[in-house]
Amino acid sequence: MPAVLVLTAAGDLGDDVIGAVRAALTGRVRLAAARRLAGNAVEMALSGGLDGVLDIARAALGDAPVDANAVTTRGRRKQLLICDMDSTIIPVECIDEIADFAGVKDRVAAITERAMLGELDFEAALRERVALLEGLSEATLQTVYDERVTLNPGASEMVQTMAAGGALTALVSGGFDFFTERVAAAAGFQHHQANRLLVADGRLTGLPGDPILGRAAKLEALQRLSASIDAGPLDAVAVGDGANDLAMIEAAGLGVAYRAKPAVAARSDAQLNHSDLSAVLRLQGIAAKGYS
Repeated sequence: MPAVLVLTAAGDLGDDVIGAVRAALTGRVRLAAARRLAGNAVEMALSGGLDGVLDIARAALGDAPVDANAVTTRGRRKQLLICDMDSTIIPVECIDEIADFAGVKDRVAAITERAMLGELDFEAALRERVALLEGLSEATLQTVYDERVTLNPGASEMVQTMAAGGALTALVSGGFDFFTERVAAAAGFQHHQANRLLVADGRLTGLPGDPILGRAAKLEALQRLSASIDAGPLDAVAVGDGANDLAMIEAAGLGVAYRAKPAVAARSDAQLNHSDLSAVLRLQGIAAKGYS
């Protein structure tokens, strides 16, 4: 199947880096001329056996802050963008930041890390963490959003460019809808879903609302939303970082691991360890303004 090698960088992508990758692959595959997608991204159509190509390309890059990925060209531009929120669209885990205000961040963050690695049952881990927040003022949630939550670089460009091109965009989180509502609006997502924190008399009860939305709910959202536009999971790009995202990443036509846990990165179609989120556009062949 026709494929392209896509190089995306944290900063400007120099011709010397591109040349090093081409030289390393000479005699292994045939590479077309590099097509600039942005100042920090190029693609090169390739043909021949693909086995080992990425290993060679990544070895040639050495310590350079550049990601190398190979993607097929068939159905390359996706009709649905579905993304995790915490540590993907935003750089923090909201529940850990809430816990900081409750004085239990270390305890909660340790559970979060194990849940993201897939070492703990997600529902049980969520209930355990939320219980530690009991009694915290509901107003703290807005403080957390105002003081701790920002969008990761490239997030708005990724979401808004895909929406402008006719794609459906959705933010799906195992976190909380207080934050997905605000982050979705800030980034430009059309849909969002997440868990609920129950509140009584202006304070967190220590209980989440039922049902708990985790890995299965993200996969279901991918299937439901793609069907709603007469498409299928293969017409979607899914972006995430933790074990909770793995089912949707594996089911999507393009599953992208963004700064992901090793087990997630190993089972994704593409890995972004250096590039910002605009690289999700470049993987689909969508060039930045001023490039064609």
